[in-house]
Amino acid sequence: MKKYFLILLMAAPACLASAQDNKIPYYTRSLANDGIKRVFVNTSGGSISVSGEAGQQPHIDVYVSGNRIGELSKEEIKKRLEENYILNIDIHNGELHATAKPRRSLNWGNKSLSIGFKIYVNKEAATNLNTSGGSIHLDNLTGTQNFETSGGSISVDKVMGAVKGETSGGSITVSNTKPSIDMETSGGSITAADCQGIIKLETSGGSLSLTNLYGNINAQTSGGSVKGNNIEGELVTGTSGGSVNLTGISGSVDASTSAGGIHVQMNKIGKYVKLDGNSGHVDLTIPKQGVDLDLRGDNVRLNVTNSDFSGRKEKEAIVGKLNGGGPLVQVRGDGTVNVSSN
Repeated sequence: MKKYFLILLMAAPACLASAQDNKIPYYTRSLANDGIKRVFVNTSGGSISVSGEAGQQPHIDVYVSGNRIGELSKEEIKKRLEENYILNIDIHNGELHATAKPRRSLNWGNKSLSIGFKIYVNKEAATNLNTSGGSIHLDNLTGTQNFETSGGSISVDKVMGAVKGETSGGSITVSNTKPSIDMETSGGSITAADCQGIIKLETSGGSLSLTNLYGNINAQTSGGSVKGNNIEGELVTGTSGGSVNLTGISGSVDASTSAGGIHVQMNKIGKYVKLDGNSGHVDLTIPKQGVDLDLRGDNVRLNVTNSDFSGRKEKEAIVGKLNGGGPLVQVRGDGTVNVSSN
């Protein structure tokens, strides 16, 4: 087992750099000969980044800065670390454990520090990360990724493994990732692009932006709009506080809102289309294919050309078969419901 306690290594000049520029690490150690397969990081006041990018030699950088405006010398940082923090790196059996935490629960005011980690490893590495005061970034990894932050954003790119993350105070961005994504935020928006697989996204305080997704997608928000483009598979989405705008959808969709309109354009209908606009109008564009229609609202309109319809048409309801029937298209709206063809 190897242990590296940073507060005992601060006297090594080769490992140190000025902490006045936060872009320069305070401490660096190579991981090239450690065969890191799992990364565990826990810090109470800084950001965490883990990358498996090709061309980078495995190593860990530690960044330390003051939480108040003003520059700190490396001597002042060293003093504060020794007096107030437990900071160590522990490497054994292919596992990297990096920890930074205060020695006691006190409010130090100007003496508090932000301690973050930037880690480069082999792309197969898995992670378990936790920070209460910073952002989390992951890229170019294939292992299982678990992470949580109470005060920052989350960014994930090019991860080919199971991803599960949560933040209580920031936005989420995920791209080029598969096959399993489970992300949640209580205080920000979510952007997902170029992802595949089983995708679950949830926010209590922001909008959803979904682009170029394929698979089984469940995306929910309680406080913003939903925008989606070029989505294939099964999409279940909803909002309690905004509109829903979806274009280029191929497959099945279940979309709802309690506080806005719904606009959906389907390229191809899979098993079903279900739209529920409790407090607004609904506009749906469908391809020329056979479907079963169940449309209800204050004013329902069916505007399709070169199509055969059989059933009943009323002002507030249209129920029947279009082009011989097929998947169920069910629409509910408190305002106007308008269904047209591509």
